[in-house]
Amino acid sequence: MAQQVVRKLASVQAKPVLKWAGGKTQMLGDLLPKVPASYGRYIEPFFGGGAMFFALQPENAIIADSNPELINMYRQIANHVEDVIHYLRTYENTSEMFYAVRGLDWTKLPQAEAAARTIFLNRTCFNGLYRVNKQGQFNVPYGKYKNPKICDEDGLRAASKALQKADIICGDYLLILEHYAQAGDFIFLDPPYLPISEYADFKRYTKEQFYEEDHIELAKMVMTLHERGCHIILTNSNHPLVHELYTPFTIDVIQTKRHISCNGSTRKGEDVIVTIPPKQRTLIKLLPQPLPKQVAAYPPTRFMGSKSKLLSEIWSVASQFNVNTVVDLFSGSGVVGYMFKAQGKAVVSNDYMAMSATFTKAMIENNSVTLPMGEAKELLVAHKESDHFVASTFKGLYYTDEENDLIDTLRTNIAAIRDQYKHAIAMTALIRACTKKRPRGIFTYTGQRYNDGRKDLQKTLAQQFLEAVEAVNKAVFDNGKINRSKHGDAMDLRVEQADLVYIDPPYYSPLSDNEYVRRYHFVEGLARDWKGVEIQEHTQTKKFKSYPTPFSTRKGAADAFDRLFKKFASSILIVSYSSNSLPTQDEMVAIMAKYKSHVEVIPVDYKYSFGNQNEAKTHRNTVQEYLFVGY
Repeated sequence: MAQQVVRKLASVQAKPVLKWAGGKTQMLGDLLPKVPASYGRYIEPFFGGGAMFFALQPENAIIADSNPELINMYRQIANHVEDVIHYLRTYENTSEMFYAVRGLDWTKLPQAEAAARTIFLNRTCFNGLYRVNKQGQFNVPYGKYKNPKICDEDGLRAASKALQKADIICGDYLLILEHYAQAGDFIFLDPPYLPISEYADFKRYTKEQFYEEDHIELAKMVMTLHERGCHIILTNSNHPLVHELYTPFTIDVIQTKRHISCNGSTRKGEDVIVTIPPKQRTLIKLLPQPLPKQVAAYPPTRFMGSKSKLLSEIWSVASQFNVNTVVDLFSGSGVVGYMFKAQGKAVVSNDYMAMSATFTKAMIENNSVTLPMGEAKELLVAHKESDHFVASTFKGLYYTDEENDLIDTLRTNIAAIRDQYKHAIAMTALIRACTKKRPRGIFTYTGQRYNDGRKDLQKTLAQQFLEAVEAVNKAVFDNGKINRSKHGDAMDLRVEQADLVYIDPPYYSPLSDNEYVRRYHFVEGLARDWKGVEIQEHTQTKKFKSYPTPFSTRKGAADAFDRLFKKFASSILIVSYSSNSLPTQDEMVAIMAKYKSHVEVIPVDYKYSFGNQNEAKTHRNTVQEYLFVGY
């Protein structure tokens, strides 16, 4: 898009058509020097009188307002100015005509006549004030002016030429900005002002009002636009909330005159001009680097949301920062934390699922301990009577009776292992064996209906267990750092130092669930030995009640991200999140930008597969995985 060069002229041919409460004509001397020297498109979503627009006369503009009568007037001036002038010539400055015209329903008039009515009432009413009642009816009294200029033909024709270069839209400002604003655009925001006293809110531009919460919502959008790369200038009253909302940006306080007030002594006030430049970006690019061979030693795990295919991209971003300590806040399969360990970082892994914490205890925190194969084989032998919990609770659901008995034997023997790392290795191996013996590796169904004949399903549970022990043993290595495995709520995690925090929480989407426990409840139960869980006996799968998570709703997810970003505001943040999840990209950027001066978004093409049966091999969901980077 061609850049527009600002035309800061001492005098302009076009000027505002209306006298407008809060109009910016008197502030142009302060505003124009702050306008960027060049920009893409001019966007003004609270158009009102349009003083800034008429002063700049941009070649490419979007002007908008939520007032349909106002928008009709501008459209008619742009496209049918001579018709508007024709109707204006018929009006006279009398009280009788004023109230007769005011009593007309503008929506039932020809559009050009309705536009002329708007101009006539504005030029002849008290103080030129535009105000409507709660029914949307114009209710300002007659102004009793001796000789108002009802029909400024030259001014209207000049305004028409300027307006013809703009798209004129009636709509809510949020929708306008969300849909049209792009990087490089200049956006002028002149919302209804925050009242500075109990009696200062004299303006009712439409039947809807603009309240404090609306200003807070506007500030959120401003932050989004800032991140998007837009130039923004915003005006408002010198109100404490304005200073609070726009603290990161330049706020200039200027003295102004209030032309609407009847009392000359009260016509002075203070306005603020907030200047918000585009977000300055130090672009982080994907510069793939080969991963250490050690990373390949991590046993591949069928785990929902595993980032094993994104390790190169994650490291290419993380490697651009000089960090020593890394927190993997939602460790999941553990592969990302393991990758950071292989890169020589001191790693803290955390997850609310015990099975995930078991994986990271065995292969991240553990630097040297392995489980000898002789000891592993002994775990398959029943040395004492088990409690038969699995055999009785899950009979006929997932495994054969013989396999259930073996699981109970392994549970009993593993519980007796005193070394915490040997215990973690053995339990990791049992979880892995149980997962590999299940078609699709999940526990949301019973029986074997998804059995596709793969080799893993043909091996015995004992074979799977011993192979898993061997795989975990090979994954154990010492990176020369003290690494830790945590099992708890990410919101409660305490770490002394975190140079970088990697965040990969459950993704919220209204089209799918993010219930990890529902898919893995059996192996999660193994990791917990079903202590502290409530099995729901009425369910076919004998699942247990899920852990509460804030990421199960859109608002909950947004609030959770806000809390996490605040908690780790002093750390470099890398967040994995999918393009088909909520919060949206812009929302996520806006939340992170509250706590980080630089926010980058790196999209990565990615495919999620659902299941491994023949039908599912062609059913893949191609999305973009976003890496949000805050620093």
